[in-house]
Amino acid sequence: MPDPTLHSRRWWILAVLIISLFTVNLDNTILNVALPTLARDLHAGTSQLQWMVDGYVLLFAGLLLAAGALGDRFGRRRMMLAGLVIFGVGSLASAFAPSAEALILLRAGMGIGGALIVPATLSVTANVFSMEERPKAIGIWTGVSGLGIVAGPVLAGWLLEHFPWGSIFLINVPVVLISIVGTLALVPEARSAQPAKLDIPGAALSVGGLIALVYSVIEGPANGWTSPFELVVFGIAALLLVGFVACELSTPEPLLDVRMLVQPAFGSAVLAVLLTSFGLFGSMFFLSQYLQGVLGFGTMETGFSILPVAIGIAILSPAGMAAFGRIGTRLTVASGMAAVAAGLLLLRQAGTTDGYPVVAITLFLVGGGMGFAMSPLTVVMIRALPVSKQGVASAINSTARELGGALGVAILGSLSAPIYAAGVRPATASLPVQTAGTVHDSLAGAGVVASYLPAPQGAALLGAARSAFVDGMDVAVLVGAVVAIAGAAVAFALLPGRTQTAGRQVESERIEVAAGSSTGLGEAA
Repeated sequence: MPDPTLHSRRWWILAVLIISLFTVNLDNTILNVALPTLARDLHAGTSQLQWMVDGYVLLFAGLLLAAGALGDRFGRRRMMLAGLVIFGVGSLASAFAPSAEALILLRAGMGIGGALIVPATLSVTANVFSMEERPKAIGIWTGVSGLGIVAGPVLAGWLLEHFPWGSIFLINVPVVLISIVGTLALVPEARSAQPAKLDIPGAALSVGGLIALVYSVIEGPANGWTSPFELVVFGIAALLLVGFVACELSTPEPLLDVRMLVQPAFGSAVLAVLLTSFGLFGSMFFLSQYLQGVLGFGTMETGFSILPVAIGIAILSPAGMAAFGRIGTRLTVASGMAAVAAGLLLLRQAGTTDGYPVVAITLFLVGGGMGFAMSPLTVVMIRALPVSKQGVASAINSTARELGGALGVAILGSLSAPIYAAGVRPATASLPVQTAGTVHDSLAGAGVVASYLPAPQGAALLGAARSAFVDGMDVAVLVGAVVAIAGAAVAFALLPGRTQTAGRQVESERIEVAAGSSTGLGEAA
């Protein structure tokens, strides 16, 4: 049973944890609304804009497993505090980044801080709540995680309307300070009583393989998918990831026991989380640019226009947990992913002049579908490991979500980029080569060039760029919908039906808890 002292403070502890989680997830999407502004002010092209998003997400995803293991070994609160400091310093420096390249590097540093924070928030949540209350607490954790992703564009829109773009990073600093104080005052220290040895080779191989993989996807259109450089980078990614699997299979205490991934329930839950995030993050990458560059919305209007995602999450996340208890994981998750697919397919109906009603419905379906599916998936994954491994369990969940998001932005962005460039090329035939290249690089670049041309020529160029962008978005979201449908099929085929306890691992280890007690804080999740 949970320690009585900690049990009495459990909801305050959860409040501190979700404030930290909210801030980290906010930064997953807060940049999206600012992308056109950054394209102008920092002269960033499409590839650089993608790396501003993916540089953060990729380091975040790549280091989560190692960070979860560090928390299990050295203390989850300790890792959380270290992450908050790194994240706060990175936010402060990012606000004053002098170039696109500098911002990409600083965002990557913030991703390192986020990787230390997130596994601790979920593992401590699982530790301080009883088995009966844990699904509710995890449901709140998942809902706040989703709302943080959605709140980013809304907050960014308001900030960019009133302040320079650096404000979207400065806003993190006071929240981080509040989180540090709350963590020191309330959050208990917890670690495994028998921690595994650190798997440094496995961590290095996983991080290197993931970085090489996403790099090859982002740069594919620019380099040519079959160019020697692209093939070499992809080959390096494949070798590193195969080496990671081989290393984990031969290591007595692996960073990730990859055999778990072939277990139908656990492996399909990981895959479903990844595919759901693929659709959400991929669509959000396009939508902020579509609303500003195609429909002409301002930054604040764009931020508030994304609110239907939050409404969908707020309404359907609790409904997903209720359905999980009644109809089981399989139908709940498959239904949620089907809603994501339906939303992405509907987005293909958006045009160049009157697309917001379609966008609003799309956002509600995608956000609601994600909320409906994510909480049950998180519970399934947490239940797969004993409490002493909760750091790793929560890291796997977050890795799948972040990697899915990174690949969604990379793959869907890479699919749309050549279609946009080909579509706008005829309209740039009379422009100087360098100016035409700016137009080919991004929709924001086309807007800048159009503003310097005579009115009729500028209007024609901007009209062609908007049409080309919508054409590229149509193809990308169709692929995203197919991915979501595949995820729904996987969930329906492999996830368990009603909640099962027979396959659960029984906790055999106890957690050492600072802050007053060494009593174990929970049964097997």
